[in-house]
Amino acid sequence: MEKETKLREGYTTGACATAATKAALTALITGEIQTESTIYLPVGRFATFSIESCDTIGGSVTAKVIKDGGDDPDATHGAAILATVTWQEQSGIVLDGGIGVGRVTKEGLPVAVGEAAINPVPRQMIHEAAEEVLRHYHVDKGIQIIISVPDGEEIAKKTLNGRLGILGGISILGTRGIVVPFSTAAYKASIVQAIRVARASGCEHVVITTGGRSEKCAMKQFPSLPEEAFIEMGDFVGFTLKQCKKQGVKKISMVGMMGKFSKVAQGIMMVHSKSAPVDFSFLAQMARESGASDELIENVRQANTASHVGEMMQAQGNLKFFETLCTYCCHAALEEIGGGAEVDTSLYTMKGEFLGKAVQSRWD
Repeated sequence: MEKETKLREGYTTGACATAATKAALTALITGEIQTESTIYLPVGRFATFSIESCDTIGGSVTAKVIKDGGDDPDATHGAAILATVTWQEQSGIVLDGGIGVGRVTKEGLPVAVGEAAINPVPRQMIHEAAEEVLRHYHVDKGIQIIISVPDGEEIAKKTLNGRLGILGGISILGTRGIVVPFSTAAYKASIVQAIRVARASGCEHVVITTGGRSEKCAMKQFPSLPEEAFIEMGDFVGFTLKQCKKQGVKKISMVGMMGKFSKVAQGIMMVHSKSAPVDFSFLAQMARESGASDELIENVRQANTASHVGEMMQAQGNLKFFETLCTYCCHAALEEIGGGAEVDTSLYTMKGEFLGKAVQSRWD
């Protein structure tokens, strides 16, 4: 049996910024170019980073770390994370973002509006690393730290930052210091944050979608809703529904396509292709409920994909099937959260054609 290869962990932007800060400050104090930087991670261990460059310009030093995402590279994998440290007259440590680090413009995020998008844990990491260096060299002077990411504004286009109201660049993130390969934690955290921003923006009605294509359909369907109201839940249907309920959302619209929603209709709330196959017997049962012929029902049982089932129903003009599937989805969603909301479900083809809709509410 082939031995499974252990996936390699990477480091967060927060850990990279901390390592760069420590190197830059050490060089500023000692006058010696730094080639590596060892920091203590929130996960409870030390990590050593290579310093790509360490440049003195006037009275400041800029150190650069290249972010390594490990075997789960994200949009920031390979990005240059820079820290520039300068002496300042007033005592204490001033931390801010420079080029390529976004600014927060909307309420609901863990950083105040107007601040650089450097999250609380990375802020603490950077402060503690700087304080440790100052103590080590017995220095009692104030410093300014600027974190920048030269390609940050371009990288941010591949993230949800614009939707969250973080403009001008990426966020400096990470609660553990490491990136665990194929971890779902980061995606779930982004869902929680997106719902929080929607609620802070006054959204009572939230639209949750399974991906980019379904989100485009949703935006056309609900043109009056602000951008913050649209949240990509990916495969985490149950998790997103529960977070909506937890954060007081009273109206939830689910928008998606046949593949994932044929699973939701059964009450399967984690809809990754590997987590649960499409149940064609279940789809055949819905075909029967919607008045399909025996021949069509049998064809559904023998279908290759859920999309194929949708195409067969469209070809036969059986639109009641889609309404039935959407009704099942609404019922399953309300069961998942125990009521307390209105849920509607809309179904589209891969090409963006509207197939059907249903709505249910339960307030017990």
